[in-house]
Amino acid sequence: MAVRMKIEGAGDIERALAELARGTSKGAMRRAMKKTLQPVAEMADAASPFTVKVTSKLSARQARGARGDRGRSKVTLYVGPVQPDGSDAPHAHLYEFGTVERIQTKTGKSVGVMPARPFLRPAWDANAAGMLEVLKREVWAEIEKATERARRKAAKAAGP
Repeated sequence: MAVRMKIEGAGDIERALAELARGTSKGAMRRAMKKTLQPVAEMADAASPFTVKVTSKLSARQARGARGDRGRSKVTLYVGPVQPDGSDAPHAHLYEFGTVERIQTKTGKSVGVMPARPFLRPAWDANAAGMLEVLKREVWAEIEKATERARRKAAKAAGP
């Protein structure tokens, strides 16, 4: 699925983030993205038997597929189902998309059909329209907080 968006003011955000230290700007983006994605996770969590979280952690298999998402200046977060202990939920896609009838090859026994019970896609679709505005607002708030912290730190270092 392709989505077209017109982003205005992103250049201002980019310049403001560039003025901060890389670690500070990445932390600001991470916090803003987490706040923006939280409603998706909460809605999906309510509709599924899994715990749905916003995380940067992936299973080893998922990480291999997402290698392009990583980089020194990139911030990537994912919304998805996890086990109660925080590990990945490898069978969640079966719940989301369902299965066809599965038959064991040795015994010929049918192990059934699982109907699709989507929980993540409806949550994403319900929240996608307003996420960009929320992200812009949250990023600016984080930039202002980081700038204020840096100003206080510089004033403290300068002394009385």
